[in-house]
Amino acid sequence: MQKKKEKFLNKIVKKDYNNELEMVLEKKSFDESAKNLLLSILYKIEASYKDYEKVKRNVMNKETYIQMLINMIEKNCNSITICKMNSKETNILGDRTFLVDKEKKRIICYPIERKLLYCIAKISKKDEIIKKDYPIIWKTLSNVINIGNNIETVEPLRDFNGYSWTTIYSEIESISYNLIYQNLRILLGQSFLEKWIKNKEFIIDYIEMLTNKLEEKYGAKNQKDILKVIEKLSVLLELKYYPKETEEFEKEKKEVEKILKKLDNKETYIDMISKQKRKLTKEIKKIDETLNDKTLLQEEYMKRNDQLPLKKKIFSVRVLSKVMKKEREEKLEELEKLNTLLNPKKFVSYKRETEQKYDLLKLVEVKKLDKEIEDTLAKLQKIFLRCYQLKIKEITGKSEMMDCIYEFRYYYLLPFDSEMNVGSVKGIQKELAETRRLLLDKAQELKVVIMISKNKEIEDEIFKNIFMIRMISLEDIYIKLIKEKDKVYLQLFDEEIFEEKVELKDFGNINKKDLEIKVNKKIKVFN
Repeated sequence: MQKKKEKFLNKIVKKDYNNELEMVLEKKSFDESAKNLLLSILYKIEASYKDYEKVKRNVMNKETYIQMLINMIEKNCNSITICKMNSKETNILGDRTFLVDKEKKRIICYPIERKLLYCIAKISKKDEIIKKDYPIIWKTLSNVINIGNNIETVEPLRDFNGYSWTTIYSEIESISYNLIYQNLRILLGQSFLEKWIKNKEFIIDYIEMLTNKLEEKYGAKNQKDILKVIEKLSVLLELKYYPKETEEFEKEKKEVEKILKKLDNKETYIDMISKQKRKLTKEIKKIDETLNDKTLLQEEYMKRNDQLPLKKKIFSVRVLSKVMKKEREEKLEELEKLNTLLNPKKFVSYKRETEQKYDLLKLVEVKKLDKEIEDTLAKLQKIFLRCYQLKIKEITGKSEMMDCIYEFRYYYLLPFDSEMNVGSVKGIQKELAETRRLLLDKAQELKVVIMISKNKEIEDEIFKNIFMIRMISLEDIYIKLIKEKDKVYLQLFDEEIFEEKVELKDFGNINKKDLEIKVNKKIKVFN
C-alpha cells in the first residue's frame, strides 16, 4: 500500500532535479564554469526530453534519464576541468576536444555542452563488456556498444531544443557506431542494451543472450546474418579509429595461420596438443614443488624480483605465493581446455571457431577501408529491414502501430554517412520500399493512417516524403495535393503552419480517380 502511495505522489509532485544536482555539485571541487555547464545541460534536457521521447520511442523516461545522469556525475566524476583558450590544459588536450581518465575519474573538456555530456557517459562505463572467451570481438564489439550508447546519451541535448528536432551530422562522434547501435536498439529494445552496458560482472553472457534474443525474435538465419555483419563492422571500425591495433591484428593473424595449418593435419594437431599438455603439467608440478618448499619459494622470490622493474616488484614471499597459486589455477584451466580439444566434436568446433577468427583478422588486408565499411553498413541495413518487417507483422494494436511508425521515421532519418540519411541510401531503396508498403498496409488495416490513393506507387511516394520530415508530432501532419498544369505538388503542414512543398515528379499526369482524397484540400494523415 505504501509503495502505491509513493508512486502516486511521484506522479503529482515534480522532482526538483536542479536542486538535487546542485547538492551533488556542492560536494565536488569543480570550478564554477564546470558547475554552470552541468546545470545548463540539465536545464536543456528537461526542456527537450519530451520531444525526444515522442520522436524516438523505446527510450528510458525523462526521470530515469536525468537520475542516471546525476548518479554518473556523483559516482564517476572526481574532477571536471573546463579548458580555456591558452591555458595549460590546451597542451594536455592537443588536437582533441576532451580527455577522459577513468582511473582518476577525471575529465578535461572544452566548454562544449554535448562534449562534456559525452565525457560523463564515457567515464561511467567499463571498457570491456564482453568475455575474452570471444576472440577479437570481446574488444571491438564492446567499443560498438559503449560508443553507440555514449552517442545516444548525448542525443536529447544535441538534437532537441524544446521546439525542434535537428541533427547536425558533424556533431555526432561516430555516425557508423551510432547506426549499428540504433539498429540493435530498435530490434532488441533499449532496456536490453542498458542492462548489458551496466553489467559489472561476467556472470551473464550477453553475447549468448544477444544470439538467443535475435533468434527468438527474427529466426536463426537472420540472427546469424546480423551478428556476422556486426562482428565484421566492429573490426573494420576498430582498424579505422584505432589504427594502432593493426599491428597487433597482423601479429595475431600470423599465429592463427600457423594453428590452421596444423589443424589441417589432425595427427600434427594432436601431437601439438599433447606437447602443450606435457609442458603445462611440468609447469604445474614445478609450482606445486615451489609452494611446498620454503627454500625454493625464497629462491623464486629473489629470481623474479631481479628481473622485474621497480614498479612491478613483488613485495613479499606471501604475495608471491598468492601470485603463483593464481598462475596454477590458470594453467589448470588451460590444461582442461586442451583435454576437451582432443574430443573429436570439440576438434571440429575449435577448427570452425579458429577459421571464423581468421576471417575477422584477415580484414587487416582491406585496402579501401571506408568503402568496405560503407558497403557492409548497407548490407546490415538490408538484414535489419528484413527483421523489421517481421516486427511489423506482429503488430496488433493502434498504439503499437503508431509507435512503429514513429520508430520507422526515426530510423529513416538516421545518418548513414557524413552526407546522407538511411532513407537516401541507393543500395537499400528496394528494401525500404517493401518495408514502407508493409507498414502502410498494416497501419491502414488498423485505421491509424488514411488511404491516399488506390495507386500504391503514388501513395508510397507521398509517404516517403512524409517520413523525411522532422516534425515532432506526426499526429499533427496535414497534406495537400496541388495540381498545376502538368505538375503535381505535395504540401506538408504542421497543423496550420506550412512546412514543405515538393514536386511529385513521376506523377504529373495523376488521375483524380486514383485518389482517395480531394485535390487542393488539406487532409489530416494520421487518425
